[in-house]
Parts: sequence; structure tokens; C-alpha cells
Amino acid sequence: MTAAVSRKKIHSMIDTLPEHTLPVIIPLLNYLSNDYWKPVIEPASPEEIEMIDERMKEDPSCFSPLDF
Repeated sequence: MTAAVSRKKIHSMIDTLPEHTLPVIIPLLNYLSNDYWKPVIEPASPEEIEMIDERMKEDPSCFSPLDF
């Protein structure tokens, strides 16, 4: 199921919810939408750094610099 189809399905479900359930759904949707925009990015482990360095040596064209 694509994101667009999923969103359409969710919108139609919300549109048909009984009014008394909306106060329950709003905090859940707030939590889910806020959580999405705060990803946790951990630093690479020494093993991961070594793997990245090896791959860069094999094919540097696969990597783009992150500094703009």
C-alpha cells in the first residue's frame, strides 16, 4: 500500500469517527507526528566507520560529501 493510499484511508477513517472519539485520537496523532520528525541519529561505531572507509576506497563515486 503506498503512502498516498494509506493517508487517504486514514483520512476517511477520521472523517467517519464519532465525535466523542476525537479527543482520544488527537493526542495519539500528535504523538505519532511529532515522533516522526525527531529521528535519533547515533554516531557510527568504529566497525561501521571502518566499513565505510573500505567502501569509499573501493568506489569513491558512491559517496557524496555532506558539507555544502
